[in-house]
Amino acid sequence: MPVRLLIILYLFATLLPLCSAWLQGLAPRSIADELASGAGILALAVILAEFVLLGRYRFVTRRAGTDIVMRMHQLLARSAAVLAVIHPFFYTTRRAPAPDWDVSRQFSVTHDFSAIWPGIIAWLLLPTLVLMAIGRNALAYRYETWRLMHGLGAALIAVFGVLHALRAGRYSADPVMVYVWLVLLGGVLFAFAYVYVLTPAAQLRRPWRVAAVRPIAKKTWEVTLRPERDTAFHYRAGQFAWLNLGHNPFSLQENPFSISSSPTSGSEVGFIIKEQGDFTRTIGQVQPGSRAYLDGPHGHLTIKDHPAPGIALIAGGVGIAPLLSILRDLRATRDTRPTTLLYGNRSEDQIVYPDELEILALDHGTHLIHVLSEPPEDWSGETGMVSPDLLRAEFGGEEHKHWLYVLCGPPAMIESIENTLMALGVPSGKILSERFSYD
Repeated sequence: MPVRLLIILYLFATLLPLCSAWLQGLAPRSIADELASGAGILALAVILAEFVLLGRYRFVTRRAGTDIVMRMHQLLARSAAVLAVIHPFFYTTRRAPAPDWDVSRQFSVTHDFSAIWPGIIAWLLLPTLVLMAIGRNALAYRYETWRLMHGLGAALIAVFGVLHALRAGRYSADPVMVYVWLVLLGGVLFAFAYVYVLTPAAQLRRPWRVAAVRPIAKKTWEVTLRPERDTAFHYRAGQFAWLNLGHNPFSLQENPFSISSSPTSGSEVGFIIKEQGDFTRTIGQVQPGSRAYLDGPHGHLTIKDHPAPGIALIAGGVGIAPLLSILRDLRATRDTRPTTLLYGNRSEDQIVYPDELEILALDHGTHLIHVLSEPPEDWSGETGMVSPDLLRAEFGGEEHKHWLYVLCGPPAMIESIENTLMALGVPSGKILSERFSYD
């Protein structure tokens, strides 16, 4: 599905309630009252449409990119929170309870508690949920606990928000608006069921076993999975999957990791995982034979749909995982295009598979550039950071403007590289990146 069509469908879903209200042709109230109603309607519509931007729908993320979808999820949630918070303060016409003859609230705004209590709950929950998402890294909760709280909180906001609109909304008394709200709420409940019930149920039919867990660099491991049954896992080099190790698929104990193996390597699937979180700190203790489940593949960090005369792969730290998958696939498919791998780390012992990278450089002809910020005394490669000067030296030629650039690493590094490449004349459409850490 084209990205433009996805955007059109999203705008249609979010603006439909507002347009339905306008088409009712009710007698106008004060401008402040109409702005208040409009802000509430739009906020609720955006909240309900947020469940489409979960990052789990491949028909959405395949084109737009998972990180872009999640970024839009964050920004739109914050915008909806602002609209929802200011919504009740705009009203100037107040009367509680509303007169019996004004059943559609054309001439009054009620503060009757029986009508507005669901809205109060949603109004309190929404900014709390957004603030908890913004400050997640500062909270003492495990990721799985936060995820459960976030999902349940969002579902409660959707349910109470719709209930408030139906009980207290002037425009939502219209049968067409009732139908619109219920359809959108049905989409929310389906999305919730899809992520937490339907997808795990489907995974029960495709179990995996841990084939190997081996250290490949400082605090970095490669976990290899083998399907327990004769089922194929079709993915493209550069994609990622949600990995669940040692728990049933209905558990929240799953995390996203980039696939490091090549689609041509057989039925086994490999992941490169660094010790840096609640789950990953114990990754070396996972025993071969452990049960595992996969949800995927996800992500658009793949070169298949992006023809180019040359390929530049730029990685920072564990960001090498999807780029290693691409390199392995390029060698396996005998792709002869010129390829450069620019790989930055802090220290030499953090380099993943240094010997294999050297073999790839010789066998496939990959131009390999290592960059260390804390190099040893006998280091002969590049030092410091992946700087604009280094990028200009390697990709400043006229022919490099037409190459495809695939980036994976820390967000600050990716942003700096993107700015430098575009300053060199590389079109934004030739730069692929995925980042999963936002402000």
